[in-house]
Amino acid sequence: MSAALFESGLMVITANAQDQLHPADIPRCLARHLTGDWGELCDEDRQENQRALAQGSRLFSVYHDRNQRKFYVITEGHAESRVTTVLLPEDY
Repeated sequence: MSAALFESGLMVITANAQDQLHPADIPRCLARHLTGDWGELCDEDRQENQRALAQGSRLFSVYHDRNQRKFYVITEGHAESRVTTVLLPEDY
């Protein structure tokens, strides 16, 4: 597996996502997010993530669990107060 491109900070998950996502898929997709595999983003959003990596701003990924449930992983904040959140689209 590739090395992480950025620190996750505090990792949280919404109650809705915790209840509905397959639990084995969450850590796998978190690892993908941290290594720059943004999942199912369009080219424009991928480019925005590349800029965000350089600037230390918000990073966004889209994945599906094994039951085809769509979910997001978002990392926001600066090194001292960074938070990575797993959530469903309706939680956004």
